[in-house]
Amino acid sequence: MSLMDHLTEVRQRVIKIVLAVVVGMTISFMLYEPISNFLLQPYVDACTNSVSDCKLLALDPLEGFGVRMKLATYGGIFIAMPVILWQLWRFITPGLYSHEKKYAIPFMSSALLLFLTGAGIAYYTLPQALTFLQRIGGSDIVTAYSPAKYYGLISYMMLAFGIGFEFPIVLVFAQMLGIITPDNLRHVRRYAIVGICVTVAVITPSGDPISMLALSIPMVLFYEVSIILGSIIVRRMNPTAAA
Repeated sequence: MSLMDHLTEVRQRVIKIVLAVVVGMTISFMLYEPISNFLLQPYVDACTNSVSDCKLLALDPLEGFGVRMKLATYGGIFIAMPVILWQLWRFITPGLYSHEKKYAIPFMSSALLLFLTGAGIAYYTLPQALTFLQRIGGSDIVTAYSPAKYYGLISYMMLAFGIGFEFPIVLVFAQMLGIITPDNLRHVRRYAIVGICVTVAVITPSGDPISMLALSIPMVLFYEVSIILGSIIVRRMNPTAAA
C-alpha cells in the first residue's frame, strides 16, 4: 500500500471509532443515573457515615452538567472498546501472514476480557483504597468529595487498570512479530519487574499502596505468562526453528 492508501485507511478506521464512541456516549448520557449510582458504590462502601450521608458535594453550579458529560465520554469509550480493538486489529491485519491472522478472534476476545477484568479489579479495590486515603489524613479531616474529583478518580482508575491488563497481549503480539523473543524477556526479567513497578506508580491515579499492589502483581504474573504463551506460539509458527 502507498502512503496515501495508508492515510486513507487510518482515516476510515478513526471515523468508525469516533462514531462508535459517539453512540456509546449517547447511551451513557441517557443511562447517567444507574451509571453514577454504580460508580458511587465504592465510596458508599468506604464511607464511615450512614449511607444517607455518603453524598458528593458540588461547589460549582455547572459541575453537575460537566460531570454528566465526562461520565458520558468515559462510558462511550468503554462501550466502544470492542469496536476500537477490532478497528486496531483490522489496521494491523494487512501486514500479517495468513497463519498469523487466525489469532484475530483469540486476541480480540482476550484483550476485551483482560480490559474488563482490570477495570473490575480497580472497582472492587477502590473501597479499600479510599479507606486507606481517608485514614492516613487523620481523624480531624472530614471527607467530602466533589463529583468531578471522585468520578474522575474512579474512571481513571478503571481505565488505567484496564489498559494495564492489556500488557500480556502486547508482549505476546510482539513475540509473534519477532520484535522480541521469549529469551529476551527472560534475560531482562529483573529490569522488567522494576519497570512495571515504576510504571504502575506513575499511572495509578490514587497513588495508594493497595491499588498499586493490585495492579503491579497481576502485571508481573502476566509478564511470566506471556513468556510461556509466546514460546508456545512461536514454536507453532516456526516448527522447523523449534526442531
